[in-house]
Amino acid sequence: MLDHITFGVSDFDRSVRFYDRAFAPLGIQRLFDDESGPAKATGYGDKRPWFWIAEHDPTSGKLHIAIRAASREAVDLFHQEGLLAGGVDNGGPGLRPHYHAGYYGAFVLDPDGHNIEAVFHDVA
Repeated sequence: MLDHITFGVSDFDRSVRFYDRAFAPLGIQRLFDDESGPAKATGYGDKRPWFWIAEHDPTSGKLHIAIRAASREAVDLFHQEGLLAGGVDNGGPGLRPHYHAGYYGAFVLDPDGHNIEAVFHDVA
């Protein structure tokens, strides 16, 4: 089970604006802002912060992070809001049957090029 992830971003304020907007349809919000250390950090989550970005040491290499969505509609809105927030399309909403029959996902590259995915597992 994933407890939390933290990675550095190249433009902290731009990334905060992106994640604030792209995560809202998934029920993920900014829960914690930390300016007490040598660099700013922000934590996102639903009940507790588990997704963190930090102002320092931009992560080299591209990450792929998939976030579980509650519905296909939430995946669609994540993709839409991610693009409106400055993200780049990396695979529009749709079924990905090569993963499994009910795999419905969308991919957006964040401002640093990290591949952020929202996925709904429709296994009815």
